[in-house]
Amino acid sequence: MIDIPSRPQRTFIPEDFKVESWEGLAPYFDELKNRTIESYKDLRQWFKDRSELESIISEDAGWRYIKMTCYTDNEEHSKAYQYFVTEIAPKIAPISDQLNKKAVASKHLAELEKETGFDIMIREMKKDIEIFREENIPINTEIQTETQKYGQISGAMTVEHDGEELTLQQAAVNLQSTDRKLREEIYHKIAGRRLEDKETFDELFTKLIGLRDKVAKNTGFDNFRDYMFKAMGRFDYKPADCFEFHNAVAHEVAPMLNTLAKDRKEKLNVDQLRPWDKAVDPENREALKPFKDGKDLTAKTIECFKRLDPFLGQCLAIMNEMGHLDLESRKGKAPGGYNYPLAEIGVPFIFMNATSTHRDMITILHEGGHAVHSFLTRDLEISDFKNTPSEVAELASMSMELISMDQWDLFFDNEEDLKRAKVEHLEQIIETLPWVATIDKFQHWLYENANHTLEERHAAWLRIFEEFSDNITDWGGLEENKKYMWQKQLHLYEVPFYYIEYGMAQLGAVAVWKNYKENAQKGLEGYMNALKLGYTKSIPEVYAAANIKFDFSQAYIKDLMNFVKAELEAL
Repeated sequence: MIDIPSRPQRTFIPEDFKVESWEGLAPYFDELKNRTIESYKDLRQWFKDRSELESIISEDAGWRYIKMTCYTDNEEHSKAYQYFVTEIAPKIAPISDQLNKKAVASKHLAELEKETGFDIMIREMKKDIEIFREENIPINTEIQTETQKYGQISGAMTVEHDGEELTLQQAAVNLQSTDRKLREEIYHKIAGRRLEDKETFDELFTKLIGLRDKVAKNTGFDNFRDYMFKAMGRFDYKPADCFEFHNAVAHEVAPMLNTLAKDRKEKLNVDQLRPWDKAVDPENREALKPFKDGKDLTAKTIECFKRLDPFLGQCLAIMNEMGHLDLESRKGKAPGGYNYPLAEIGVPFIFMNATSTHRDMITILHEGGHAVHSFLTRDLEISDFKNTPSEVAELASMSMELISMDQWDLFFDNEEDLKRAKVEHLEQIIETLPWVATIDKFQHWLYENANHTLEERHAAWLRIFEEFSDNITDWGGLEENKKYMWQKQLHLYEVPFYYIEYGMAQLGAVAVWKNYKENAQKGLEGYMNALKLGYTKSIPEVYAAANIKFDFSQAYIKDLMNFVKAELEAL
């Protein structure tokens, strides 16, 4: 019997209240704005009531987003999300700013700031006051509306193969085929389909850069990058640390790509290693198939988590029972995958586009790590305590990919496939860090040079791409594909500057896994202890709770990559 959680009892907002319009919400915001706060106890209660209201709104917005991405071709869902973005969210922004100012002005704040979690939350609040500008509200609304177009354009992309219409994700499965001619054909179909929209994507991106730059300038920043570092609450590192990361990856990890590519070329026995040779097994074995369908994937993942710790298995079993998993790829579904935390019920939703690949298995383990994080922070007192920064959120997901490895025999019943899956995943880590550095360095350039021309944009992309890629792959005749490759990275369009976190968390995850290999019980304990903190401690403190370092120096990266290399060689 699965014990389905219910949402906590509301004490400030009526139990039957639903978010339908700004008019329905306004009285509760007004009550908070006008309430007299006469003691420390009053202030604490005020924060709890505000948290309750914000959780209800956040969960409602979450469901609108989930439904829109699950069914991009459903007009009702699109309209409901659009309504929230244009009619409700813009009205919340100014009153949230007023509430922040009310809290910060309270003479009881200093006492509350001494409490764990509140200090971090108040630091965020002061930062929000600092960057809030009334004139940015309509611009941010426009940005959100424009951003939505990326998913709609991408979600509608299909190619025809063997008389069948396939989503790009479904078609990409053929890139793992041992038939080289088929791989090449599919590669050209996918790349060609993307190129059909290259101008649309370029125009959309130019528009977004212009709008984002305006937001930054309105707030008194030189560029959108500096604004985003502030807005994302990056208190624990600066752009200079990102440059250190780029540099370390270029020196310590990028050369490893040449070794992998050279090895692949030799094993495939090809004159030139081409982009369509990158996903196939280098020994020309059929693609790994870790599961049959969404149902099979769900059952295996629940069992995998359960073996690690019964609580972890329970988390996914609850989500499955509640219908909080939408895993399979289909037409009309937005691309990508995510775990959406639902603030009031505390049971998140996992969305992805599984087709049956090894990559899909990694995706569910990744998103499952995020989901577990939601459960572990479920009982924290204030919703802001659960809003972890990405550097911590991605640590939860990327560590899960690695510490679950000992349970992968659930997905692969023969030893050879199991070994191959592990090798593929560790090689993926070596490939991930340079790609993260590429995307991040490109973003720094884009916004430091916001008025760039399209030619300059493409030239910058190619220059940065070369810096972090192998020099074995032959791109002859594919220059156009290479030039527009960045357009497939949805983060650039939808969540700017959210990418370096994958690099930092990948390093953290390798360190968590290293601890886990040395002592499984202690390693898992450290991992869960870190996640339970939510955002009640700074990022370095959360990492320390997992017994790892928040560090992206060349020496540290070298040390961790040597560990990965040793594990690969052992396989």
